Amino acid sequence: MAATGNEGETLLPDIEEEEEAEEMEREMESEDEEGMGVENSDDDDEGDTSEDERENEAEIQRLEEQLSINAFDYNCHVDLIKLLRQEGKLHRLRKARQKMSELFPLTEEIWLDWLKDEIGLIEGEEAEREKLYELFEKAVKDYICPDIWLEYAQYSIGGMGAPGGIDRVRSIFERALTAVGLHMTKGAALWEAYREFEIAILSTLQPPPGSVASPEQQEQLNAQLERIHTLFRRQLAIPLMDMEGTFAEYSDWTDEGVSEAVTQHYKRSLQQLEKRRLHEEALLMAEPPKLAEYQGYIDYEMKEGDPARVQIIFERALAENCLVPDLWAKYTTYLDRQLKIKELVLSCHERAVRNCPWTMGLWKSYVLALERHGAEHHIVSDVFEKALNAGFIQATDYVEIWQSYLDYLRRRVDFSKEGSRELEELRAAFTRCLDYLKQDVEERFSESGDLSCTIMQIWARIEALHCKNMQKARELWDNIMTKGNAKYANMWLEYYNLERSYGDAVHCRKALHRAVQCTSDYPEHVCEVLLTFERVEGSLEDWDAAVQKTESRLNRVNEQRVKAAEKEAQLARHEEERAEQRRKTKAEKKAQKKSQKTNRTGDKRKAEDDGEDEWGEETELTHKRHRGEGDVIPAALEEQMETESGLFGRRAPPRKTEPLAARRNQQAVPETSSMFRKTSDTTPDQRRDSNTVFISNLAFNLEDPEGKLKAVFGTCGNIMEVRPVFTTKGTFRGYCYVQFEDELATQEALKLDRQEVDGRPMFVSPCVDKSKNPDFKVFKYNTSMEKHKIFISGLPFTCTTEKLEELCKEHGTVKAVRLVTNRSGRSKGLAYVEFENEEQASQAVLKMDKTKMENYTLSVAISNPPARKTEVRPTASRLLGAMMPRQLQGTRGKGRTQVSLLPRSLHRQNAPEAKAENGTATKQQHGMTDGQGLDTGTKSLSNEDFARMLLKK
Repeated sequence: MAATGNEGETLLPDIEEEEEAEEMEREMESEDEEGMGVENSDDDDEGDTSEDERENEAEIQRLEEQLSINAFDYNCHVDLIKLLRQEGKLHRLRKARQKMSELFPLTEEIWLDWLKDEIGLIEGEEAEREKLYELFEKAVKDYICPDIWLEYAQYSIGGMGAPGGIDRVRSIFERALTAVGLHMTKGAALWEAYREFEIAILSTLQPPPGSVASPEQQEQLNAQLERIHTLFRRQLAIPLMDMEGTFAEYSDWTDEGVSEAVTQHYKRSLQQLEKRRLHEEALLMAEPPKLAEYQGYIDYEMKEGDPARVQIIFERALAENCLVPDLWAKYTTYLDRQLKIKELVLSCHERAVRNCPWTMGLWKSYVLALERHGAEHHIVSDVFEKALNAGFIQATDYVEIWQSYLDYLRRRVDFSKEGSRELEELRAAFTRCLDYLKQDVEERFSESGDLSCTIMQIWARIEALHCKNMQKARELWDNIMTKGNAKYANMWLEYYNLERSYGDAVHCRKALHRAVQCTSDYPEHVCEVLLTFERVEGSLEDWDAAVQKTESRLNRVNEQRVKAAEKEAQLARHEEERAEQRRKTKAEKKAQKKSQKTNRTGDKRKAEDDGEDEWGEETELTHKRHRGEGDVIPAALEEQMETESGLFGRRAPPRKTEPLAARRNQQAVPETSSMFRKTSDTTPDQRRDSNTVFISNLAFNLEDPEGKLKAVFGTCGNIMEVRPVFTTKGTFRGYCYVQFEDELATQEALKLDRQEVDGRPMFVSPCVDKSKNPDFKVFKYNTSMEKHKIFISGLPFTCTTEKLEELCKEHGTVKAVRLVTNRSGRSKGLAYVEFENEEQASQAVLKMDKTKMENYTLSVAISNPPARKTEVRPTASRLLGAMMPRQLQGTRGKGRTQVSLLPRSLHRQNAPEAKAENGTATKQQHGMTDGQGLDTGTKSLSNEDFARMLLKK
């Protein structure tokens, strides 16, 4: 990952000179600050500037200290470079950039800033120019960037006057065209710059006016013209944006006219451009990182099969998605299998591990690529050592990278030579691997990552097969069995097969006898293998010993299984008894509560809000009323209340009126209740539900709800009226109506659903009279499987929509994220995430399920909501069912309290034969008629009739 020694010296002076320069720079800064403090102490502007400089210097020192602690803090490097460049501290800036480039590949922006700063400092000496050429060479290796190549070529033009300068410029241009000349959107700039350079050279070869060129000059002139023609023909043969302009320019420039062959190549390139235009437009319109669009483009180019075009689209994608390991893996795999060019392949692998050092698979592929292309042993070893220091996130990653390196070392050994240096190195590597897994890895992850001792098994097989050293192999297997593997039958059978292949019958029998004694998962299978072995290899005494040993072992196993089954059955019985006891206790408590309820007195309860009975009648309970309850509600307001209460399907019977004088004698109601009693600006005839929205879930203590809601919905359109709903005591009920002038404003208002008002999410829904439309539902979520959507549970309660979207977009394009919250807006730890297609959703389930988020384990599955339970509505079979149109449960589910609001006189009526249907009584109920003798069999009952029946007038 670090740069080489030569690169580390690029553009850096000697350490002593640099330290002297930094010291002089700091001294000059301190002198300037002291001078400013003495001479310009009264100048506020200069004082502020000095203060800013001191703050920036303190921040620079803090960042440098942080990097001395953790050199791999990428953002800290970026901030330090930005501050140093802002302050103009060039020597320290150069050093900071160099340190960052040794650890990380730099982005295009950082490289361009660095190059431009160095170009501005250069004094024109050839030695300085050579150092800048080295810096350019380092820049073009990090990423394939057209802008850096263009800057490189243009800078080289400045040195064309030096010996061999023109050839050097042409060489850089040709390398740039090879690297990025096929770039659909930016490649044309390089072609044009190259052409302009050659045309400028042509102008210097033209003979002066009035003179004739010599044969040598004419030959040079013709050669230069041919170069320009060739550049035009080469550019027109590849699909690039604005090809039409290039063709027109060539037609105007040439005196001979465009040849038929060039025209055919141009038309073919236009066709290829049209095929790729959709992909280019998708990239142009998409938001970064554009990963899905690049994936589609890459698949298209790989299907077309042009390696150069596949390479350029990979490079374009990686320039914007350099931290996506899967993209690097796909690119390196393509190069390994298709191009197989050593410099190109190894360079790509090196860039991959520098960008994503935490990905073990990239290091593993790098080691294999180095071996495949015949890299020297010390280079492979250095890469492996860097991989060990990369900081993998799983213990098994270290096991896999060690396996890859050990495989490489094994392939280097010539086993025909005993005691070779490569063999000793292999054995030393196996020993070091086991120590590393036991100490470093186990200390970090609390496990070695190699539970089945795969490394030791491979070592034992190599010793047995290649080195004929069964003694070492048996020692290794003894070590394997002592690490907790002796209870597994497959481990013993693996050892038995090794002895069977490379050992002798004595050790095979010994291994099987130990297996019968120790195996606990599949003892029958091990016993069968032992008996089979003795049938083939053993004597009668061996057979008898094997039969006796297997029978005794199986008998012990069966006894243990019987005991375990009995224990399990006993636990199940205990659990069932405890469950039965809990059911009995619950039933007793329920019966006790029911008996207490029936023993209560028959006195009527006070109403919780206004002291009135269920229907608001004023007789017999006048002495229980609170202040202001006797006021007569005007007819217009009463009609308004009935209209607004229609949303909940409940309307009160008409109230009795009192004389005006009686109303004047009553105490004045609180000022807040006037808000409820004032007559609305609009009459019921002027109200239209299509122009109105219903607002709920507002805070009961919301101050000035009318003013706040006007401010919230003012952006939606012209508001005719805001109608908050209050109790008779003037308390805000938490819901209201907002009426607009047109329906378009209503649609805009519905978009504000779940927006917070004073810390609570308000619910915005259409205004619909539920008494007329009882089946209307504002929210209707899907109840079938949604394969493009995932359901996540177990989220932290602090998780936000932005955090969840950031987590999910790694697996595809996220279209929508919905956190499930309660009515106060707090998260329930559940969420639905919608992806662009089913494949992305399935990928997200596979990669996100059982992962951790802030120490919470996430459960992820394809969305499959359960079917909604049908709401149970009251029927007319119950007494008084026809005069109770309200729902058993509210529109938002079961209420917090289930206390019945019916008078207790009703509960004492036991007449199962009396039923009411559709508001008429089919049979007169005994003991229920008053003095007026209602004919309930033929006459429809009104609300007043039922009220008199209840109050026994």
